Amino acid sequence: MYLTDRSAPPKAGAADQGRRRGPVSGVAPVVLVLGTVSLITDVSSEMVTAVLPLYLVTTLGFSPLGFGTLDGVYNGVSALVQLTGGHLADRVRNHKLMAGLGYGLSALCKPLLLLAGSVGALGTVLALDRTGKGLRTAPRDAMISLSTPAGRQGRAFGVHRAMDTTGALLGPLTAFLILRAAADGYDAVFGVSACVAVLGVLVLVLFVPGRRRAPDAPGTPDAGGAAAEEGAVGRQPVRVREALALLRLPRLRALAGCAALLGLTTVSDAFVYLLLQRRAGIAEEWFPLLPLGTAAVFLLLAVPVGALADRIGRRIVFLAGHAVLLTGYALLLWAPAAPALPFLVLALHGVFYAATDGVLPAALAGVVPDHLRASGLAIVGTSQALARFCCSLAFGAAWTLWGPGPALAGSAAGLLCCAVVAGVVLRPAEEAR
Repeated sequence: MYLTDRSAPPKAGAADQGRRRGPVSGVAPVVLVLGTVSLITDVSSEMVTAVLPLYLVTTLGFSPLGFGTLDGVYNGVSALVQLTGGHLADRVRNHKLMAGLGYGLSALCKPLLLLAGSVGALGTVLALDRTGKGLRTAPRDAMISLSTPAGRQGRAFGVHRAMDTTGALLGPLTAFLILRAAADGYDAVFGVSACVAVLGVLVLVLFVPGRRRAPDAPGTPDAGGAAAEEGAVGRQPVRVREALALLRLPRLRALAGCAALLGLTTVSDAFVYLLLQRRAGIAEEWFPLLPLGTAAVFLLLAVPVGALADRIGRRIVFLAGHAVLLTGYALLLWAPAAPALPFLVLALHGVFYAATDGVLPAALAGVVPDHLRASGLAIVGTSQALARFCCSLAFGAAWTLWGPGPALAGSAAGLLCCAVVAGVVLRPAEEAR
């Protein structure tokens, strides 16, 4: 029950040699194409995410509890749908199809934001958008995992997350420029976001390899996850019982349990930015730029931290990331409101994501069989997302009842305790024996 996995699957050497011919050493071309899709899609989604907290709280007059509830639903729907997307992708043995459906649904939701004139309508559109995210996440990560040897999982996910984060960097910047230039800024942001989302779907359809009638030879760099899917053609369709049986694997249970435990005390990004704005006295017009700090650090560190996790162990890097996040919470609570405070907090926030976002799915490479990879990723991802859903509700309620300071202090204390427990559960194999 630990995150470190340095073993390589059979034929990893041949596959690795083929992948070295790709544009980035050691990374399959399908990872780069999927990274491009995620980059474009994140430009679209982060444009909306960057302005949404301020739009809801200041324009629509949401209370912290109301915003926490909507933010929790926003993430909770995605968590529940992840299980469906992961299982269906394994069942039909076509990860690209399920990922495409997810990206397409999210793209369709963007123009609907222009028509959402009430809280109920807005909540419905956001829930549908998160449904699309839930459908695509596990199949997409399964394609990355299946195209990469176990010893390079951290690097591959790091490259993908770096490209994904480039979109997260460009999205808020685009929203900021639109808000400054357009008379009806929010509608303009939603309209441009819809156009960009469609472009991401087109790149997926045209350039991501899908199922093939005859798989390429082992090690062919552009085969991606397609060869792994085709290798399962002779199997019976994956049943729900077979997917749920993954929970019998001790290491999978440990990963899912610790991801949930830590997610229960991880404050959502939107609340972190709202807290930072109030703590540092940042003007509203600069609020959409706050995610840029997180994204910039994440972009710079995703690949080297992923490669570091492959070398020294994913458990160490994963827990260190949460320790860094705890330091950021401490600064928000007790550091003086100096000009450097926003930069320090956002930098720590970015380090946290670089050390956790790609490391967790990378740890599943040696745990879950290939034909159930999407289902395994969905189980762990869902446990984490549902926990963060609960955290959003609890944090919003605590803010409303006692104020932002006590709410964050409670989350910080909980995170410290949960990190200690996770460190014991995810102990190295030699300590577990």
